[in-house]
Amino acid sequence: MGGRTLSIETGVLAIQAGGAVTVRYGDTVLLATATMSKDVRPGINFFPLTVDFEEKLYAAGRIPGSFFRREGRPSEQAILLSRLIDRPLRPLFPKGMRNEVQVIVTALSTDGQNLMDPLAIIAASAALHISDIPWNGPIAASTIGFVDGEYIVNPTAQQMDRSGLNLVAAGTHDNILMVEAGANEFPEDMVLEALKLAHESMQPVVQLIQQMRAEVGKEKAQDIQYFLPSPEVQARVNAMAQGKVANLLAAGLDKHALKDSLSEVRSEVEESFDYPEGDEFTALDIAEALDAVVKAETRRRILEEGIRPDGRDTKTIRPIQVQVGRVPRVHGSALFMRGDTHVLTIATLGTPGDAQRLDTLQPAEEKRYIHHYNFPPYSTGEAYPLRGPRRREIGHGALAERALLPVIPEDFPYTLRLVSEVVSSNGSTSMASVCGSTLALMDAGVPISAPVAGIAMGLIQDPETGAYRVLSDIQGLEDALGDMDFKVAGTEHGITALQMDLKIKGLDFNILREALEQAREGRLYILEKMLAVLPQARPQLSPYAPRILTITIDPEKIGKLIGPGGKTVRALQEQYDVKIDIEEDGTIYISGEGVGAEQARDEISRMMEDVQVGKIYTGIVVRVEPYGAFVNILPGVDGMVHISQLADYRVERVEDVAKIGDELTAMVIDVDPSGKVRLSRQAVLEGWTVEEAQRRDRAVSSRRGGGDRGGNNGRRPRRDRDSRDRDSRRNR
Repeated sequence: MGGRTLSIETGVLAIQAGGAVTVRYGDTVLLATATMSKDVRPGINFFPLTVDFEEKLYAAGRIPGSFFRREGRPSEQAILLSRLIDRPLRPLFPKGMRNEVQVIVTALSTDGQNLMDPLAIIAASAALHISDIPWNGPIAASTIGFVDGEYIVNPTAQQMDRSGLNLVAAGTHDNILMVEAGANEFPEDMVLEALKLAHESMQPVVQLIQQMRAEVGKEKAQDIQYFLPSPEVQARVNAMAQGKVANLLAAGLDKHALKDSLSEVRSEVEESFDYPEGDEFTALDIAEALDAVVKAETRRRILEEGIRPDGRDTKTIRPIQVQVGRVPRVHGSALFMRGDTHVLTIATLGTPGDAQRLDTLQPAEEKRYIHHYNFPPYSTGEAYPLRGPRRREIGHGALAERALLPVIPEDFPYTLRLVSEVVSSNGSTSMASVCGSTLALMDAGVPISAPVAGIAMGLIQDPETGAYRVLSDIQGLEDALGDMDFKVAGTEHGITALQMDLKIKGLDFNILREALEQAREGRLYILEKMLAVLPQARPQLSPYAPRILTITIDPEKIGKLIGPGGKTVRALQEQYDVKIDIEEDGTIYISGEGVGAEQARDEISRMMEDVQVGKIYTGIVVRVEPYGAFVNILPGVDGMVHISQLADYRVERVEDVAKIGDELTAMVIDVDPSGKVRLSRQAVLEGWTVEEAQRRDRAVSSRRGGGDRGGNNGRRPRRDRDSRDRDSRRNR
């Protein structure tokens, strides 16, 4: 794959797991295990699949930076990779399965070259396929990049740094199942071409896993109990509820009215059944049977009549309202409303030092653009404990982050944090957060290169006839009962991010093409609504945002700016009440209020300035010796004015002309190889050129018997300490 060997091995590690493999690509090695519980998990109406990616820093030869020096909670990157593995695996498990299944992928080694995303999916697929767990795989995955006008299969980390596309796709032999992508405004046809290449490039791996199953795979478990409504229960619920459900769906009720009405129908159906009290599985059967009725009727109306639960046709987008500057004192804010989905996004500008430091296996070490997405219980009218961000919230935040990243200027010096608060939810909240983020950035005065909007597309497909309808701007019920959740974000020029998840076993490329085109139409409509309120970014940053000045210095002089143990840079920060951030390339960011930042910038410029022979400097006398005065002409640079060069007349005592704290103007006449600076005040007073000043200095030096700075203006040299000591001993 991509000119490198991919190998899959089993039978050595984790031999007690249901299925276990190690996948090696270059020197990146992952261990994947898949295990199933023997008993069902009672009282649930969902499939309890858990997928975890274990990020072990020993894989990169590093020790964790935490206090206990061991891995703790999973990082955001580990959670995102866990979700990436989960999404293509889940649709291929048999319906009605209630045994717990756990898939764990552990990073054993990483070479920093080969990206782990597709390898983790391949490893999980192989472990499941050779295990005893019922699963309709296998799948494989590949990453597509775009460098120098060419698509690259499974690019290295270095190639991905230069790539305008980062697309990860997973699929079976026949179809694509999952897509996750970020792009620099790629047109739809180029994204579709990348998807085709991804599906084609993963086929050898699908065949390899199939071969592995045939040779070493375990027999699939046969004693699995599947919890599906019995035909008798389904028929009875159909007879009682089908007409009522059809009438409710035709009434065009809003989300909560429809939910309340369906709950009443459910209660009526449950009361008509005679089953032992406390028989939770029969109660779940009835609930699932009623859900099947709602799903079937909703899908029938969309497929046959083109009418959705809220009365829209397949392409109509819900009413859009936009408010900017909604929250005072924050740096930027926007409220984006699409139907009953309302998202309030707040933008905050920070200094480069506020960047998020990353302690993960990923190549990146920090993030300067951060997006956080919060989905509180009140957004759906529910009440449950707040336990911090869940995986879904982290995933949606990362998607919105990826969508906006291509339009944020690389030279923008601020760290950006956007927080999207979902205050009301009825589907497509992640794409609403993309729209709100664009408006909040523009409200803050961030000069984004183009506004970005997002839309969630859905699909209803008849599994028997193949008839289908692509839906624009899906709401909650359509997401729950549909076959696809396809989120597309971008500018008017092209796609910046997309994410596709399926509940069916694959998607034809013709449907993908239609969905992308329909998404483009919807995206342009949403952008038009957004720009009608705020056509462009505000010309000035928020007055509450910190001010950042930038200066570039020679990277070789960074140590000089920092000083011993950080002494110099700390002194500057305290003196001017600023914060200074230093980049390895010599870029210096200075943030502060008022004139302090400008003064600090000027001071740094002087510190970094090279002393130039012949240039006249004005400085402060910092030390006085019998042979001359030392003057601070630049920060950290002192020069010596010899007593013979202090005035245009004979000076008997240095203190007669220069005292500590006096301001003195002098010309640089020499800088010796060690960096010592020699100055002449007389050259300034006489109006000499640097050549004249140097000739005068040489003449005086020759008269006093040398050019050392300890001369005595032509007078007899003082005896050194050793000779004085000898005279003293002789006298005694």
